[in-house]
Amino acid sequence: MVDILECTIRDGSYVIDFQWTFEEVENIVRELASAGFKYIEIGNGTGLGAYRTTNSLLTDAEYVQAAGAHKQEARIGAFFIPGIGCHEDLKLFRDHGGDFVRIGTNVNESEEAFSYIDYARKLGLEVGYNFMKSYAVPHFELCVRALDIERSGAQVIAIVDSAGGMMPDEVGHYVATLKECVGTRVGFHGHNNLLLANANNLSAVRHGADVIDTTLMGMGRGSGNSQTESMIVILTKHGYRVDIDPIEVSNISAKYISQRTTQLKGVDGLELTQGFAFFHSSYLKLVEKHATRYKVDPKAVIVEVSRINKVDPSEQLIEDVAQQLSVKKRVDIFFPKFHRRKVR
Repeated sequence: MVDILECTIRDGSYVIDFQWTFEEVENIVRELASAGFKYIEIGNGTGLGAYRTTNSLLTDAEYVQAAGAHKQEARIGAFFIPGIGCHEDLKLFRDHGGDFVRIGTNVNESEEAFSYIDYARKLGLEVGYNFMKSYAVPHFELCVRALDIERSGAQVIAIVDSAGGMMPDEVGHYVATLKECVGTRVGFHGHNNLLLANANNLSAVRHGADVIDTTLMGMGRGSGNSQTESMIVILTKHGYRVDIDPIEVSNISAKYISQRTTQLKGVDGLELTQGFAFFHSSYLKLVEKHATRYKVDPKAVIVEVSRINKVDPSEQLIEDVAQQLSVKKRVDIFFPKFHRRKVR
């Protein structure tokens, strides 16, 4: 089972000039936790301590206070870059309820992370390390550095495509090589400059990655990141267990992300469902017509119709399905393999 590290609040903060409000952090964390995410990263995009030198609306303490009150069973984490943050920032984060930290440096400066990894472990935090700009060194050098990072105490070591320029086979090679070198869990964080963030995440998982990063609607620095909603569907279609309903997640995006910025490129819940079910958009107007008539969710109609006919569904079939759904009154008619959770 692969873990998705949901980092909308952290990486997405770049898009809105670090202006998440306390209430937005509360709401997004509450709903992500209720949807079933185990790892949620919060804070200023540049990491702990960055609020002192950026236009951040919230301090580190305010971020973790807002998230901690609503994290439920999820673990709340933050990013940390030596020099931007200091040892006191790590302690403050822990003292206010933080659960994990990811320490990142440029790949050729990994030795700068040693003391911070050790200190964070002593604080009781779960500690990851990110090789920022991983592509800048050959695989052998990265492995040598990774062994030192492991000895320092890191529990997860991640390949990072900081510029969004890696190809899926490159990502797979780096991940597979790292898996052979270290005994830690291995992660991948990518960007979407070449529209390959989802493909790169999938390649990472296929080559053994234990953790991949995503954001709602792909919201993130520069061109953005792998989109959480569509990545869940991609993993599920490839047989990986995720246990999170992508439509529930797309509803979170619709509530809190889509209106926050006009710079996003992610797909919405209806488009996501069409891709999941192999439903051709030429039949969408018929679905909307009968879903409206029978007052049912068009996404549920799409999935049920496609289970019967993916090639050429008739209008009669679409109407029959809509009518049957109106009688069943089921809220979990689509994606039945996912365990739906209500927001608490």
